[in-house]
Amino acid sequence: MRTRTPLSVALLALVASACGGSQDQSDTSTASGAATSEPATPTLVRTADPAARGYAESDFPRVQEIAPGIYTYEALRSFGSARIATVSLFVVTDDGVLVAGGEGSPAETQALLDHIGQVTDQAVSTVVVTSARPGRTDGNSAFPSGATFLAHPATAAALADRGGVPAVSETVDAERDLTMGGREIHVQFLGRAYTNGDLAVYLPTEKVLFLGDIFMNHVFPDLTTGYPRDWVATIERAQGMDVDHYLAGRGFVDPPTAADDELDSLRGALQVIIDETGHPVSEGAGVEDALARVQLGLDDWSLADSLREPAIRRVYLDLNGSLLAR
Repeated sequence: MRTRTPLSVALLALVASACGGSQDQSDTSTASGAATSEPATPTLVRTADPAARGYAESDFPRVQEIAPGIYTYEALRSFGSARIATVSLFVVTDDGVLVAGGEGSPAETQALLDHIGQVTDQAVSTVVVTSARPGRTDGNSAFPSGATFLAHPATAAALADRGGVPAVSETVDAERDLTMGGREIHVQFLGRAYTNGDLAVYLPTEKVLFLGDIFMNHVFPDLTTGYPRDWVATIERAQGMDVDHYLAGRGFVDPPTAADDELDSLRGALQVIIDETGHPVSEGAGVEDALARVQLGLDDWSLADSLREPAIRRVYLDLNGSLLAR
C-alpha cells in the first residue's frame, strides 16, 4: 500500500485535473499487451469520459495485461447519453480462465469471449458474478455451459428470483480461495456497497484487487440499490489490504497511483453525499426538502446529473435506518 494524500488535497487535485484536458496516459500497454512501468509524472485526465481522454469509439473494447496472465477488458456502454467504460477481469491459467464481472447481454459477453480467445486457447472455467445487477448478469448465458459460477448468497437469491440463466454453482458469503494452474486467487465479499452481494477478486502474489463496481473510477456513485455507509466501510477495508493495483469495474483502468487516488476520491465523494444529506435529515426534513437543499459539488463526475437524486434518496433511507435489513 502507498501513503495517501490527505483527502481534501486529493479531491482538490482531482477536480483541477478533471477540468483540464490532455491525452490520457493511463494506457501503458506495449504492442504485445504487457503493461510497462508507470511514468513518474503521468499526465492523466481524471475523468470517465472517453472523448475527454482522447479516445474514439473504435478504441474499444480494449484489453490491458496488468500482470502476467491477468487482464482487464474495457467495453463502452451507454448510460443515458453518456458512454462509460465497464470493466471485466480475466485471469489465464493452465487450468482454464477465470472471468469476473459479466456483461449486460449475450452479444456483449460473446465479444468478451472473443477477445479472451485472442489471448489464450484455454476455456472459461470459472465466472465470478460480481453483483446481481442486469448489466453484470444478463449476458451470462453466453459463457460455456460447463463453467462454475460463483456468487454471494444475496446475488444468487436475486438471480433465482429473476430466473437468471445459468444458475449459480457455488455461493461465497465471505471468501473462497481458489488455486488455478498454480495461481492463488481469492474471491471475497468485503461488505455491502454497490449492492448487498458485491464480490471482489484478489490476487495476493501480484497484489492486484479487482473491485468490480465497488470501484467506480470518477463516475458518480450509483446508489440506486447501494448501501452508502457500508460502501464507505467496504472501500476502507479494501484500502487496508496489501494491494499495489486497484482495478475499477466502471470507468477506466488507471495506473496504480492514479487508481489509488481515485478509489480514495470515491470514498470521499460517498462521504460528502452522506454528510450533506445528513444535515436536513438531522433537522427532520422530508426527502423532497433534502433533494432541494443538498449541494454536493460533484458536478464534474460522470453521470452526476442522473445519479444525484437516487443517491440522496438512498442516503436518506440509510440515515433513517431503512436499509439495515435489506
